[in-house]
Amino acid sequence: MKKPINEFKIQFQSKSANEGFARTTVSAFVSQLDPTVEEINDIKTAVSEAVTNCIVHAYPDTVGKIYITVFLYDDGNVKIKVRDTGKGIEDVKKAREPLYTTGGEDRSGLGFSVMESFTDKMYVRSLPGKGTTVTLIKSIEGKPRDNR
Repeated sequence: MKKPINEFKIQFQSKSANEGFARTTVSAFVSQLDPTVEEINDIKTAVSEAVTNCIVHAYPDTVGKIYITVFLYDDGNVKIKVRDTGKGIEDVKKAREPLYTTGGEDRSGLGFSVMESFTDKMYVRSLPGKGTTVTLIKSIEGKPRDNR
């Protein structure tokens, strides 16, 4: 991808109360690309799942930091990186399988499947003991507004 036309970074604690904040903040920033309601809802859902994964899996017994970086491109692409410095994932391939979970019987194991279904591309990079980065890419059909 080429140089972004706009970007922002946030960090916050891995508390459930912050999941809505993350979803709303990212969608508000992406709104400058003039997305449809469906595209905004897709982004909100994918970000919610990524942040929830950090809260539940990366920091199961503690509160840690979640970092989100969003890049907007003039071709309408959005790149969202959701990163933690928690437990990491032992087997990313297995973790991406639908219904697989390490979160106990009250978890569905569909987080990565949901993220993937609501974005155009998804990448997961993880190192056990170091954390995980989920990169979500979504193409917005609208044209960016010139907000220089």
